[in-house]
Amino acid sequence: MATRSRFTRLDAFTKTVEDARIRTTSGGVVTIVSLIVVFFLAWGEWADYRRIEVHPELIVDKSRGERMEIHLNITFPRIPCELLTLDVMDVSGEQQHGVHHGVSKTRLRPLSEGGGDIDSKAITLHDATEAAIHLSPDYCGPCYGAAPPGNAQKAGCCNTCDEVKEAYAQAAWAFGRGEGIEQCEREHYSEKLDEQRNEGCRIEGALRVNKVVGNFHIAPGRSFSKGNMHVHDLNNYWNTPTKHTFTHTIHQLRFGPQLPDSLSQKLGSKNLPWTNHHLNPLDGTNQQTDDVNYNFMYFLKIVPTSYLPLGWEKSWSGFRDRHSAELGAFGASPDGSVETHQYSVTSHKRSLTGGDDSAEGHKERLHSRGGIPGVFFSYDISPMKVINREEKAKSFLGFLAGLCAIVGGTLTVAAAIDRALFEGGVRLKKMRSKDL
Repeated sequence: MATRSRFTRLDAFTKTVEDARIRTTSGGVVTIVSLIVVFFLAWGEWADYRRIEVHPELIVDKSRGERMEIHLNITFPRIPCELLTLDVMDVSGEQQHGVHHGVSKTRLRPLSEGGGDIDSKAITLHDATEAAIHLSPDYCGPCYGAAPPGNAQKAGCCNTCDEVKEAYAQAAWAFGRGEGIEQCEREHYSEKLDEQRNEGCRIEGALRVNKVVGNFHIAPGRSFSKGNMHVHDLNNYWNTPTKHTFTHTIHQLRFGPQLPDSLSQKLGSKNLPWTNHHLNPLDGTNQQTDDVNYNFMYFLKIVPTSYLPLGWEKSWSGFRDRHSAELGAFGASPDGSVETHQYSVTSHKRSLTGGDDSAEGHKERLHSRGGIPGVFFSYDISPMKVINREEKAKSFLGFLAGLCAIVGGTLTVAAAIDRALFEGGVRLKKMRSKDL
C-alpha cells in the first residue's frame, strides 16, 4: 500500500467521480467539432509524411574523359536526304565527317503529296544495291586522280560512286553530279538526284561525342577539311532548278537518356518539381524560311545532371535491369545514379547574303556575309553539376510526433472552449435567477 500511495501522489491525470460529471449540449457539439478537426489535421499530417521533396545540390563536376550521347530527330521537308550531311567537331580536335554510326535518314514525300515516309535506311558508305558485285572480280575502278579511300571495298580501287565521292572529299575536291564518272553513271547517280529533288528528309539517331565544347551541324553536300577550314561541296545544292531551303522541325533534341515515365508514375504525379527538370526546350521547335542561303544557329548551355530517386541506393539494381534499354550505356553511373543532362538554348538566324534587320525595325543590326547554309548546334559544357535528390519531407518519428501534437493540442483547445461555454452558461443562469 505504501508503494501504491507514492505513485498515487505522482498521478498528473486526476480522476473525477462518475456522479460528479456533467454532460452538456455544448460539450457534445465541441466534441464532434474537435474530432472533425483532429481527423482533418491528421490527414494533412499523413499527406505531408507521404510528400516527396527534391533537394537540389550544386557541385563541381569532376568527371574526366567521359563521352556524351546526343539524341536528335529533325525533319527537313524541303531538301532531300541525298544532299544532307551531318558533321560533328569539338575543341579537342576530333572531327566526325558524314556521321553514319547510329543515325538514319528517312526519305519523305514532297509537301504537295503530304510529306509521308518513303523509306528509311542507315547512313552507310556502301549501300547493298551499289556493291558492284556484278562486276568482274578483277575490276578496279579509277579514282580519277584522287587517292583511293582507306575503307574501299577493294583496296586501291574506287568501285562505287560513293567511293569516288569519298576519294574526292579526302582530296578536298568538289564532286558535283558525277557526270563523266563511270561508277556514278553506272549507278545512275544524277538520275537519283533528279528523282529526289522535291523530297524531304528526316534525320534521327544518336551521336556519341566527347564531353567538351563542340558543335554539330546539318548542311548540304559532302564535307571535307581543307587546311584549318571545314568545307562543304555545295554544287548540287545551288545548281538545281528546285529551290531547296532549310525549313526544319526539331521533334526531339536531348543530351543523355530520357528518364522513363514509370519512374515519375511511381511518385503518383507527373507534375512534381523534379520531373520538370528534364524538359528539352528545343522539342517541337519549327523554323521556316524561303531563302536558299539561310543559316540557323542554336547555342546550347549543357548542365550535367544526376537524378537520385527515392530509395535509389536500395532498388537501383532492379531498376537498371528493367530500364537498361531506355537509359543506355551512358545513363548509368557506377554509384547507381541516373546520369543525364539539362540544357538552355538561345538561337540566331541570318541570311548568308548579309544585310540588316530594317524589316524588323532594327537598322543598326547588321549581318555579315558568307557562310554555309544549314542548321548548326554549338554546345558548351558547364563545369558545375546539379544533383536532384528525392527525400521524404518528414520521417516516421516526425509523423508520430506531429500526430500526437495534433491530438493533444486539439483536445486542450476543445477543453478550454468547453470550459468557457460551461462557465458562461452557469453565470448567465445565476444572473437570471437574481433578476427573478
